[in-house]
Amino acid sequence: MDNGLVHEESAFINFRRYVPDPKEHGYRWVDIKQLRFSAESGEVGWLLTSLIGHEQFRDDYAGGGVLPDGLRHGPFWLRLITPDLYELINQEKAVQILREWVDPLWGVPTELEVDLQREVFDRLTAADAIYYLSELGGEAIHDWGRVHDYFHEFVLIDRSAGRITLIVAADD
Repeated sequence: MDNGLVHEESAFINFRRYVPDPKEHGYRWVDIKQLRFSAESGEVGWLLTSLIGHEQFRDDYAGGGVLPDGLRHGPFWLRLITPDLYELINQEKAVQILREWVDPLWGVPTELEVDLQREVFDRLTAADAIYYLSELGGEAIHDWGRVHDYFHEFVLIDRSAGRITLIVAADD
């Protein structure tokens, strides 16, 4: 247990797995981390603070994986990410952001669409609240953080299941 959250499971969808030509998928991927919280831990500020402080959040999403003493989160310096940077958005907006990121250059293979529906879009539907990491600005980008062309981060809170889910959709 870390900060009151318990990591339950993770999933990773690498678009490369679904198409033979790497140029076709834009090196896109989705990383999903699901954590459990207790019923009495329901305040949003506490949940976001706990998530940011959790070991699973210390992921550079560039091949290094989760680093217990990591200083980076995706393209950003970890120390600059705070709960107030997460904007509450509705399901429609979250789906729009993801669809615009997934669909613009190619027809999505059926198998990928099925996996995205199960692992991402169904979770958006089940969430009581969806938070989107706002743009942090250039000063928040760490020393090699520009390896990501796009970096979309969502935090889903499902109170009935006692779960918080971190979804990162990016490409490199």
